[in-house]
Amino acid sequence: MMDIEQLRYQIEQVDSLPTIPTVMRKILNIIENPYVSLTKIGNFISNDPVLTTRVLKMVNSPIYGFPGRIYSVNQALILLGLNVVKGMLFGVSVFEAMQKTMLGLWEHSMGSAITARVIANKIDFKDAEEVSVGALLHDIGKVILSLKFPDVYKKVLLEAGKNLVWIGDIEKKYFGINHSQAAAWVTEKWHFPKALTDMIENHHKPYSSKYANIQTAIVHLSDIIVRARGIGFAGDKFVPVLNNDAWSILKLNEEVLKEIYSEIDIALEDSEEFAISD
Repeated sequence: MMDIEQLRYQIEQVDSLPTIPTVMRKILNIIENPYVSLTKIGNFISNDPVLTTRVLKMVNSPIYGFPGRIYSVNQALILLGLNVVKGMLFGVSVFEAMQKTMLGLWEHSMGSAITARVIANKIDFKDAEEVSVGALLHDIGKVILSLKFPDVYKKVLLEAGKNLVWIGDIEKKYFGINHSQAAAWVTEKWHFPKALTDMIENHHKPYSSKYANIQTAIVHLSDIIVRARGIGFAGDKFVPVLNNDAWSILKLNEEVLKEIYSEIDIALEDSEEFAISD
């Protein structure tokens, strides 16, 4: 097993890999700047027709649930705000890597994001868009580990696929950490908002959340619901038990959960596809 500090250093250098697409590298440079403005991000997106198309397709998807169509990048940025836009851009930039990491991971992530928005709205949480981004990116650590250590991660996927176990336990066996920790290291380096890093790092253990306990509990529940309903594929066939703290934090009951399931089905039906490719 690799030394943990050496492992962290290598993972944090994932943006320097030659396999990273040019557009993703540029987006990471934008995201990494804590002082970047919406204007600069808007100009960057607008100068790339393919990226513009992907962003508009994403923002008009059921992930955000805006009542009317959004036709311009600037309109999208104003509606979403800087922190949500940073997360959305990262999602747009890595969707191809997600598809290559494992078949079904992007669909799982999209399904989780849509489910998170439904739950957030159901409990009247005001920042539904922020929670959706956290759910969209909750498994980004799997992509990071796969990009940095492709041969080892293939072994992880193979072993997780053969056994009814959580993939995080197999990751820990090979790396000493799981995908949540890998993602936390990278998102901290890239200056992601603390709430977003918190959701990604603690979506399997919402009781450890320091900055976003409600949002993290929503992402935790969304991941479990999407796994249980067989939407996409998260790398294993294991469906975790809902953490009791998440249940208490969200103040849920069986009746509300039934309503959430019904609304999720409607939201998923409204989705034309689980992809943002051209």
